[in-house]
Amino acid sequence: MQDPALEQLGINVIRGIAMDAPARANSGHSGTAMALAPLAHVLFTRVMRHDPSDPDWPDRDRFILSNGHASILLYSMLYLTGYGLTLDDLRQFRTVGSKTPGHPERRHTAGVEVTTGPLGQGVGDGVGMGVAERVLRERFGPELCNHHTFVICGDGCLEEGISHEAASLAGHLGLGRLVYVYDDNHITIDGPTELSYSDNVPERFAAYGWDVERIGEVANDTEALEAALGRAMAVEDKPSLIVLRSHIGWPAPGIMDTKEAHGNPLKPDEITKTKELLGLPPDESFWVPDAVLDLYRRAVPRGEALHAEWRERFEASGVDRAAWEASWSGHALEGWEAKLPTFEAGTELATRRAINACINATAPLIPGLLAGAADLTENTGVTIDDGERQCPEHPGGRQLYFGIREHAMGAAMTGMALHGGILPVGGTFFTFSDYMRPAVRLAAMSRAHVIYSWTHDSIGVGEDGPTHEPIEHLASLRAMPGLLVVRPADANETAQAWRCAVEADQPVALVLSRQGIPVLAEAAERAPDGLARGGYVLRDEEGPLDLVLVATGSEVHLCIGAAEALGAEGVGVRVVSLPCWEWFEQQAEGYRSSVLPPEVPTLSVEAAASFGWERYADAGVAIDTYGASGPSKAVLEHFGFTVEHVADRARALLSSPSSKGAR
Repeated sequence: MQDPALEQLGINVIRGIAMDAPARANSGHSGTAMALAPLAHVLFTRVMRHDPSDPDWPDRDRFILSNGHASILLYSMLYLTGYGLTLDDLRQFRTVGSKTPGHPERRHTAGVEVTTGPLGQGVGDGVGMGVAERVLRERFGPELCNHHTFVICGDGCLEEGISHEAASLAGHLGLGRLVYVYDDNHITIDGPTELSYSDNVPERFAAYGWDVERIGEVANDTEALEAALGRAMAVEDKPSLIVLRSHIGWPAPGIMDTKEAHGNPLKPDEITKTKELLGLPPDESFWVPDAVLDLYRRAVPRGEALHAEWRERFEASGVDRAAWEASWSGHALEGWEAKLPTFEAGTELATRRAINACINATAPLIPGLLAGAADLTENTGVTIDDGERQCPEHPGGRQLYFGIREHAMGAAMTGMALHGGILPVGGTFFTFSDYMRPAVRLAAMSRAHVIYSWTHDSIGVGEDGPTHEPIEHLASLRAMPGLLVVRPADANETAQAWRCAVEADQPVALVLSRQGIPVLAEAAERAPDGLARGGYVLRDEEGPLDLVLVATGSEVHLCIGAAEALGAEGVGVRVVSLPCWEWFEQQAEGYRSSVLPPEVPTLSVEAAASFGWERYADAGVAIDTYGASGPSKAVLEHFGFTVEHVADRARALLSSPSSKGAR
């Protein structure tokens, strides 16, 4: 049993840090952290199974602070319970280069499970973690995988649309072992939530299929909080929502229950008054007495003991070590690439069909693979043959039907990957990557190993028209740091793209065609080495080099045809496939120049916006308007994506005085 007075002092110390760190930074959110200090105390000292000495222990409980603006609450707990943060780190809150940035960042601060801040993302991440835990528990057994995911969320998280998608999905899947605490504090930046928000949250979540309990005004009652968490943890057949009425900024007398407690540091006189109420030294900042630190550091031996017990079970389990390691690395079993299919030159195949062949040929050797789509499973090539549907009846199912929920799918995929043990592949039409974009950005920021199968990649969509034809998407996603965007030229490049995506350690977007495109003899020979470099010479020039045609995806074969036509006229034309700009930019300058000599006139060909191509080409065949509705071939011809038009543009470039000289 703990000393209640010491525990209360510890909670008040957390509140003191929650005031001091934002005040020192002159930036930050104190109020929520102050109100939820008892909840964090209970979670980190009484409820969660975690090992601060090894934050990546596979069977730990996961904790997500979805309302990441309250990051000082999490940093305080990570410091106190021994995750390696120091008081100096807390003093450096929100400063450049510190371990305590303004919102929690995965891979930046030990103990942070996911990157949060954009509201609602953590709600979706948690659903993915719940899926991962269930799949792994079924695959490897409850003696090795048996934990919970705890999520704290606020009004902002639940107002954002992603929370509706994610909560609906979690309820439909019947995900137990998910415990969400809704901090119902009635305050947003603008003022009272009543200004814009009148949802009946308990009824909403009950309608989604969640177990819901309103526990009311017990934010300072540690016994009531622990009991409620325990009841929620016992629910195995549905996710749980605990609705907690808190008072933001408690017990600051001048700002409690006001919008000023939300996003502004407390003023010095308010901090003094509040510390006096809490029994803290009013003239000391970051005050942590030894007894309090000793109390929280008991989490270290407790966690080490739990971890040691698990390690003993692991050693005695007889688990397939190769499958376990491959799952937790997010990669494949040794030798898996030998199973990659090859495709016959001269045939035609949509790259979305090629990716499905690749997935199914290699799925038995990728133990952590889980595939799904936003109601477009067959369309986007992510169907696993004989894959069981992920559901309560098949908890190990590898086929997850996300429904028409792109945003939640993106966040859940990130949650699965960062949980560990799962390599998620998710598909939708490329134009609807817009619906996923905030989650994709956070996946890139946190280097989550996820694979997106984004298909129907161009105006080749045809009759569906401009709403379904991505134009600006390639340029905008190439601008996103940390995301690898790969648009393969044919089926054999797609196989190599799948190989590289599985072996990557960050998110990979495979941008794939709806329409059938030729399987290129040149790619069958050169793609195994060239695709991993991001760009390579697909077809050599005959004689002196006069012109380079560079393209991606379904336009590469047009360049092959144009090169043949120009070659018959005595023009020395090289064709370059440039499927991944990010990988190409990682190559040595000498290699890049050998592929795309800067002194040689270069024409780019891509059925998308021209933005960005100026770094590689002197001119381009592109689309800088929205598309058109009509049969695929007719739309492509309308915008000039034919062999004849590419050849004409090449002739025009060669005859232009500006084509001479280095770019």
